[in-house]
Amino acid sequence: MSVADRVNQFDVWLLDRVFQPMVDRLPERPSGFDIGLSMQLGAVVLSAASIVALIATGVIGVLNGFSNVLIWLFGVAFYIGNSRMRPLVRPGHANPLRLMLQGMRPLSIPFLGYSIWIMVSAPPELEIAFRFNALADLLYVIGLYVISCQPKPPAYRRTVVDWTPRQARS
Repeated sequence: MSVADRVNQFDVWLLDRVFQPMVDRLPERPSGFDIGLSMQLGAVVLSAASIVALIATGVIGVLNGFSNVLIWLFGVAFYIGNSRMRPLVRPGHANPLRLMLQGMRPLSIPFLGYSIWIMVSAPPELEIAFRFNALADLLYVIGLYVISCQPKPPAYRRTVVDWTPRQARS
């Protein structure tokens, strides 16, 4: 078995054994997809806070700040693209994002580890900015896995009212 097969096997295990049961336990509203999108929006906001904190402390210059803003804009574009996929994710149907994000999910985990390592090894004056960045990456990974889960089928609702009296049913 190749390394790519093992990575895909781990991704499927993480999706099916960790995140899918978590999404199945969520209430019907808001849906797991909506919660995952909210997490990704939070990741975009925290990433912006991290960039602002780095620029405000004067750690990064104009060119590094510009490249960080461009990377942030790619994150915003990814969030907008995922939110436009909302009509495709329907209860009772296969989630197309499960396959579409198959390469993105396992790739995001090492970046999360890297941002945590940077946060731990950061000097004290930069710690808050890198905490924002690590938290943004954590929310991004969790949101990515949550939006890739199968939506719960709608709850069974009784549509016909039983009009027979209780004494007659017994």
